[in-house]
Amino acid sequence: QVHLVESGGGLVQAGGSLRLSCAASSRNTYAMGWSRQAPGKDREFVAAISSSGRSIYYADSVKGRFTISRDNAKNTVYLQMNSLKPEDTALYYCIASLHASSDMRGDYWGQGTQVTVSS
Repeated sequence: QVHLVESGGGLVQAGGSLRLSCAASSRNTYAMGWSRQAPGKDREFVAAISSSGRSIYYADSVKGRFTISRDNAKNTVYLQMNSLKPEDTALYYCIASLHASSDMRGDYWGQGTQVTVSS
């Protein structure tokens, strides 16, 4: 019912920036966000934004560095990542659910886009 396609990942040096995009195909507007998973680690919540864009949540580890936003006209959500650190290296998944929260796991998720930060 909800198809999510991430893009924008890549290899960057520590301190660099990347902007991830997630294009959603769905009848309705959902709360959306991002989660990530590093090799050997559990999946980790990164950020979420409500369907209206009025509620935003970030993991403590990315506050002040990452910014989530959305363009409902384009049915797209973005994650601007600045001051990247090696520990940000992970496969980043776009997620969607009915409501945004500080621990949103998502009822739907994309296939992921790889972010690798070198030191």
